[in-house]
Amino acid sequence: MNDTLRVRDRWVMGNEARLLVVVTSALLAFGLATLYSASALVAMNEGHAGWYYAGRQALGLLLAIVVFALAAKIDAQRLEKLAYPIMLVAIVSMLITVLPFTEAISPRVHGSRRFVLGTAVQPSEFGKIAVIVWTAMLLVKKGDQMRRLTRGLLPFLAVIGVLDVLAILEPDFSVAVMYTLVMAIILFAGGVRIGHFVAIGAIAIPVLWHSMLRLQYAIMRVFSFMDADKAPQELSYQLRQSLIAVGSGGFFGRGFGNGRQQYGYVPMGFNDFIAATIGEEWGFLGLTALVLAFAVYTWLGVRIARQARTPFLQLVAIGCTATTAITAYLHIGVVIGLLPTTGLTLPFISYGRTNLLVSMAMTGILVNIGSVRERVFNASATDPLMATA
Repeated sequence: MNDTLRVRDRWVMGNEARLLVVVTSALLAFGLATLYSASALVAMNEGHAGWYYAGRQALGLLLAIVVFALAAKIDAQRLEKLAYPIMLVAIVSMLITVLPFTEAISPRVHGSRRFVLGTAVQPSEFGKIAVIVWTAMLLVKKGDQMRRLTRGLLPFLAVIGVLDVLAILEPDFSVAVMYTLVMAIILFAGGVRIGHFVAIGAIAIPVLWHSMLRLQYAIMRVFSFMDADKAPQELSYQLRQSLIAVGSGGFFGRGFGNGRQQYGYVPMGFNDFIAATIGEEWGFLGLTALVLAFAVYTWLGVRIARQARTPFLQLVAIGCTATTAITAYLHIGVVIGLLPTTGLTLPFISYGRTNLLVSMAMTGILVNIGSVRERVFNASATDPLMATA
């Protein structure tokens, strides 16, 4: 008998994972169209073709799809053993953006050093995955030790605090807050005592406030948000123009490509404030649909987390879902004036290839966690007994 039975594993997506792919695909398609509308005139004013930014985003999307496919097919449980290397890479790459002798490869853009190799790579985006994987790994590893403050919670604050400090030095205060918030959500989901959070919060709030006082741009943004009418125009200009765009869109919007804010009235209108373009062109209905789309994404992520194969994967799924959802809703909240101005992009839609890559990687991890592994037996075609077994 020709013994050529081959065994291979394949991942079969569950219903939640399939629907997550559909929602993500819809957001990506809508994002490319919106990005083109928001950036075409800006690109032409810079001497480029109208599709310049949308074309660069599309090229980034091709790489992001490859990353998504790999993340969806490779067992996400392997990330547990890679948690320390991933965190080390994140810290080293972010360190490059703050060292004084690395400006040649990490130039200052709009007053901040957040990128490496020009504007090709943004290390702080990869830091989001490091926070998720490392926090989930250590939480599972410590187990019952998490009931104690010194041996439980403090190690998390020490390591994530390093990322926070590096982000603040770039400076990027909003990313530092995001790191801490995602860590807190994962720890809370893992059963950390509420009293520990209260104690740490009582210590951390004065420290964060002191850091904000040192970062004048951050504290001025907060004050301009609290009283936009009395704030200097250079501080509230971006928010004012965003509100004008959203307000002029009305209920149904001006129509695709008919917005006026993309003439350059809203700074970073195709990046940090792209939801303003959506509000102007698609109106209240468009923004509502956007909110609902991310709500469905969040709901699916939570369902995937509940059905995860291991505690580690459950925490990773919670972290990936929370990171995408919080970033999206903070972005929308800023655009409509509910929150102070931050530098957070809208996942899958804003211009930014590193953010797109990380968002697709986290979605791929969610799809993998929401899939089951099946064993497929391939018999030799030359052996009728094996072929019919």
